[in-house]
Amino acid sequence: MSISSLKDMEAMKAVSTAVAITLRKMREYARPGMNCFELDEYGGELLRSFGAGPAPKITYGFPGNTCISLNHEIAHGIPSKDKLLRAGDLVNIDVSAELNGYWSDNGGSFVLGDDLHGHEPLVNASKDILRKALMAIRPDMRIAELGRIIEFSARQQGFRVIRNLTGHGIGKSLHEYPGSIANYYDRYNRGRFRRNMVVAIETFISTGASNAKETNDGWTLVTGDDSFVAQHEHTIVVMDGGPVILTSANEIWN
Repeated sequence: MSISSLKDMEAMKAVSTAVAITLRKMREYARPGMNCFELDEYGGELLRSFGAGPAPKITYGFPGNTCISLNHEIAHGIPSKDKLLRAGDLVNIDVSAELNGYWSDNGGSFVLGDDLHGHEPLVNASKDILRKALMAIRPDMRIAELGRIIEFSARQQGFRVIRNLTGHGIGKSLHEYPGSIANYYDRYNRGRFRRNMVVAIETFISTGASNAKETNDGWTLVTGDDSFVAQHEHTIVVMDGGPVILTSANEIWN
């Protein structure tokens, strides 16, 4: 969508604040020994306290309020009771929600507790690359050029990008135009960012794999080669002087 009124902006700020605060508090609440179902239920309660509904469940019938992925899982991890959090895990939480007909999306990877397995460089690279990408976005910029920036930055730091997972447009639904904001230069994508356009920009930075693979549960996406991926995501409005970061209540790069 494009912001066309003060009502649009205020509504997008409201739903974005809901997902951002939910994500931040879920990260603070997570602890070793907790199962992902408990963490997800806490996230669902937080969303409901804002009057918001969980977007994956509403849109796709996803079996959870949020997506919680661990270690070799990249995205769409099911928050089940038998999936336990352990110290040193690479954890990704992705929170998206609907509130009064508006939608927002916010995600972030982090190391739970001490960095026992050396994941922090990957997490920090993903944060840094998302920051660079967001600061580069301007109206009329080719979407493919943003992908070039993300992939080049990843290679500079010794990492790869996941090519079949992308950012997307958002606003009046969870996924809308532009349908794909890739993490690499897609020369076939002639689309451009437009002033007041609302988009979710997300990095998928990898230690090895270049493509996500679906597991037998029909939801969870994994690396398939025992490599690791960090993801970070903000919902923004494209503006002349730089983006308005709607989900800034969760400063994922701090």
